[in-house]
Amino acid sequence: METFYSLYPATKHLHLTLLAVSALFLTVRFVLHLRQSELMNKKVIKIAPHVIDTFLLLSGLTLCFMIQQFPFVDPWLTEKIGAVVAYIALGVIAIKSNRNKLFKVFAFLGAIGWLVYAAKMAHFKQAVLLG
Repeated sequence: METFYSLYPATKHLHLTLLAVSALFLTVRFVLHLRQSELMNKKVIKIAPHVIDTFLLLSGLTLCFMIQQFPFVDPWLTEKIGAVVAYIALGVIAIKSNRNKLFKVFAFLGAIGWLVYAAKMAHFKQAVLLG
């Protein structure tokens, strides 16, 4: 069991790295989308976000088990999951909606805002909306 907990720093580092990669990749894809770049049609650009976010989710679930705190039991974690869902939804809207550029920019900024809020929840482990 001690070995399991000794993996916590590495798992947390992996999770934070995947978080940064996810945000960076969303930003790159958003800029490419606004520029109507042909790179958006590349297979790697279409598949990579799903792979990154899947590993991000798996590392987050692993951390939940390591610290023995779970969504719908611990309010801060429930709130963090809600913020992550909002990040994903607004990211999809920013890139895939058929709206004007200003709307898409606000959706992108909203996505980043929810991601920052999720990071705040993870750092302080204190719910704001559900607390």
